[in-house]
Amino acid sequence: MKSHRTLIISVFIVASCGLAYELITAALASYLLGDSIFQYSLIIGLYLFSMGIGAHLTRHIKDEDVLTRFVEIELLVGLIGGLSALFLFTAFGVAAAPFRTLLYGLVFIIGTVVGMEIPLVMRVLNEQQLEFKDTVSRVLTFDYMGALAVSLLFPLILAPKLGMARSALLFGLLNAAVAVLTARVFRLHLPNYRSLKWRGYAVLASLAIAFVFANRWVFQAEQRYFGDPVVFESHSPYQRLVVTQWKDDTRLYINGNLQFSSRDEARYHEALVMPAMQMSAQQGRVLILGGGDGLAAREVLKYPKVQQVTLVDLDPDMTKTFRTSAKLVALNHNSLNNTKMRVINDDAAKWLERSAEKFDVIIVDLPDPSNFSLGKLYSVPMYRLVARHLNGGGKVVVQSTSPYFAPNAFWSVVATLEAAGLKTAPYHVYVPSFGEWGYVLASAADDFRLPEKIDVPTRFLNATELAQMFRFPADMARRKMEPNYLNNQKLVAYFEADWANVMR
Repeated sequence: MKSHRTLIISVFIVASCGLAYELITAALASYLLGDSIFQYSLIIGLYLFSMGIGAHLTRHIKDEDVLTRFVEIELLVGLIGGLSALFLFTAFGVAAAPFRTLLYGLVFIIGTVVGMEIPLVMRVLNEQQLEFKDTVSRVLTFDYMGALAVSLLFPLILAPKLGMARSALLFGLLNAAVAVLTARVFRLHLPNYRSLKWRGYAVLASLAIAFVFANRWVFQAEQRYFGDPVVFESHSPYQRLVVTQWKDDTRLYINGNLQFSSRDEARYHEALVMPAMQMSAQQGRVLILGGGDGLAAREVLKYPKVQQVTLVDLDPDMTKTFRTSAKLVALNHNSLNNTKMRVINDDAAKWLERSAEKFDVIIVDLPDPSNFSLGKLYSVPMYRLVARHLNGGGKVVVQSTSPYFAPNAFWSVVATLEAAGLKTAPYHVYVPSFGEWGYVLASAADDFRLPEKIDVPTRFLNATELAQMFRFPADMARRKMEPNYLNNQKLVAYFEADWANVMR
């Protein structure tokens, strides 16, 4: 029967939409709040719990009202779920908004109404005199198929191509379309069909208008959040990139966290690159893990003895942006297009496992260990892997968060490198945008000789400043911290606790 097919197709669509809202809110939470493992875990748990409440509430719906309520629920899910990402972006841009409360409250509401969908569909099918075993098998089969479809489409196509706001609105339109289609197919059984039809058209029109203007609204919300004018933004399967510009200050944000300011990034990148380059026995082959903005590569390429620089960065959107944008290419001196550069878009650890190459200098310029997926790149096994790719007399340097604001995390990185069998020389520099920032120089041998001069032009660093960087005052003195192993991820816990203490 046509009505049966309509309901079964509806199950496939509503299952897709339900999972999509869950993925979108979890991704947004990790983008805007960080700590992706915690956010995904909390939101999935809250969402499933609220779905259970929604399913329980359907027992209070009378049999004669089931079809009407199903159509109304679909319109409600489409409207709330479709507008959810736009709402969260807007709320995050308003400083006074209690964002976490709004986020988790919205997840609870969406989960509750989504949880009502499948029980209502099963009751409608049951009223069509299908056997219970056929009803359950068909509904659950298409429910799971819909979940699989969206779990593949969302990270591979929807998030990078449409972005979060438009992806949510697309699924909202699908929910509303299911409501309108169901109402039309069952119009003879719906005494209020005309009212449901026009409400459906109104929801579809509202979501379509929001879809057209979504990017503009998100852009305005980001302008309020970042303060400075946004000149570039993109979603990738891995992160959200935003570049702002105010007069001569260009800033890069990844998932809402500042990565650099052009006014003082030279301090960070000269401090990152030059101690290792100056102290290494050779400078011919250099590996950069991360650093997709090309700024570390810019400093490396100042050294005339460099023959090849291999840069491994996970996100192709990042390296493409810093290869093609005129403003950003000017900032990195076109380093990513230099003939000595080899840019590889891959997971740093996986690439190291496959490669047999060795390097004179290895620069680890990865994001802070704010979650477990990043924490693995600061682990003992990772540093052992790095060490295997180091030539004799070579040097490794790791950006290691702040020894002042996150001292436990910083000294845990030092302990982790040492547990991997490397000798270390920690140091720090003051970067106005970040405050005191830390690095760890490492080598197979304890052969850290401070240079008497810097061999290339600099904006900030000289031999005197370099020597000072390796001295730590009492309030940043070494602490005895545990190394970071994959089975405990101590570093992530240290990092979270340190920065939570700063925010108090």
